[in-house]
Amino acid sequence: MAQAQLEGLLGRLAGQLAAALLAEPFDLRTGQRVGAELVAAHIASAEALGRTVEVVQLRLVRDLGLVAEDVEDRLARLLAAVATGYARALRDRTLDEQESIRRAAMTARVEAERALRVSEAHFRHQATHDPLTDLPNRTLFTERLAAAVEVPGRGTERIGLCFLDLDRFKRVNDSYGHRVGDAVLTTVAERLRAALDGHLVARLGGDAFVVLVERTGGTRDVIAVAEAALAALHEPAVVAGHEVTVRTSIGIVERQIVGTSPNELMRAADSTLHWAKAAGGGRWELYDAERDHRELARQELSAAIPVALDRGEFFLDYQPLTSLHDGRLLGVEALVRWRHPELGVLRPDRFIGLAEETGLIVPLGGWVLAEACRTAGGWSGGGGAPFVSVNLAVRQVHRPVLVQEVRDLLRHTGLPPERLQLEITESAMMSTAEEPVQTLRALADLGVRIAIDDFGTGYSNLAYLRALPVTELKVAGEFVAGLRTPEARADERILASLVSLAHALDLTVTAEGVETAGQADRLRAIGCDAGQGWHFGRPEPADRILARLA
Repeated sequence: MAQAQLEGLLGRLAGQLAAALLAEPFDLRTGQRVGAELVAAHIASAEALGRTVEVVQLRLVRDLGLVAEDVEDRLARLLAAVATGYARALRDRTLDEQESIRRAAMTARVEAERALRVSEAHFRHQATHDPLTDLPNRTLFTERLAAAVEVPGRGTERIGLCFLDLDRFKRVNDSYGHRVGDAVLTTVAERLRAALDGHLVARLGGDAFVVLVERTGGTRDVIAVAEAALAALHEPAVVAGHEVTVRTSIGIVERQIVGTSPNELMRAADSTLHWAKAAGGGRWELYDAERDHRELARQELSAAIPVALDRGEFFLDYQPLTSLHDGRLLGVEALVRWRHPELGVLRPDRFIGLAEETGLIVPLGGWVLAEACRTAGGWSGGGGAPFVSVNLAVRQVHRPVLVQEVRDLLRHTGLPPERLQLEITESAMMSTAEEPVQTLRALADLGVRIAIDDFGTGYSNLAYLRALPVTELKVAGEFVAGLRTPEARADERILASLVSLAHALDLTVTAEGVETAGQADRLRAIGCDAGQGWHFGRPEPADRILARLA
């Protein structure tokens, strides 16, 4: 309090004490009230009490000129009453403060516990819902799916999943930025939630969503959900002033609960989603167990290729390339086979496509090239020995080290360059990149023969071929197959034109797929140079080629 307020308080209290000293009857309660009032005014230290007693003892009677027979006695008793009141008030205040502290602590604890419960509820975070769309996330969806599949007594029920993924959503982020992309995802979530009310719609992450359809009556129920989702997302979304069209692919799986598991359901739905995307997107596909089994088998076969290379499970057969003019063995094509420990001998059409998809065609193709050169390098006969023809995949042609690899192989195996022919597909030859063309020219400079395989099935331009180091065209068997019947003249005219144009470019022509003597005669008549097919010999091991040479 201000100095004037303090002086006024103390003066009033001093006056009360003075009046109490002279009052009849003598009442000690005045002293107790003065002590309590000092504490109430926050004059509550030990020094304050001591100073109060000292001042009252020494100054009160003298300064006020109080006269009474027992004034000294009364003063002592009054001071004791002041001290008593002071002590009691101080004790009470302390107790009150302790109670306030206790209550405050309890209140703080209650608030802290409430805040903790709120925080835990919020964390439970956020842990089960996607923060962007507020849809259930993968965690909650997995729990719900497991509960739907694994709860006893529900085995006879049926269940379905719709696995959704937005088509080419990366373009939205690339074109408009991630802020717009997030807004599009939020819009998608809102539309799915509204259109599929009653079903659990979850965001698995990125642009992937999934819908759980419980207690279905069959595939038609889940298909209806998928079509409702497609319809909901059909209209463009206007986000931040941009009109964004969203298409989605959906994989559908529906089956009886018994005998399935959450992981198997998700895997099947994911596989089916990829089928929908491969079919062009913007559509749904229904799970097909047979197709899935075939693709799983392909994946297992693909994964086994590196091990098969290490174990030496691959081997080569050789098919003759025969002159249509005099029947001489001009060359042989190396054809790779796989002696699979469980599936038996596999032809190239079972695994070459897989190897190309996965990039394993590079080590496999490298092995085929090396083995073919090693084998052909041991065939004697000087200039009369046949050349060996080896297929190169697009990935191999694009490798900058191919020329050096071929050079090293020729040196190590002793195979003359002119006895090695490399077959390239039309797609590889028609590449607009300069590197493959430079590679082929460098190989031709070594003396290696270059041939185009399956000619006529692609988009080759003969004028373009004129600038390439090609020595031979191998005409696709589809054209040769048409020569089986005498009345089929269209394929014969096409072949005749191809042969004529090829010869004009100084290219030799080999017809593939020759199976009959009649086909061979008609090819010979139109001037085709060589033939390859079962009529001239099936693929066979190297030792039989040696027997032919003998």
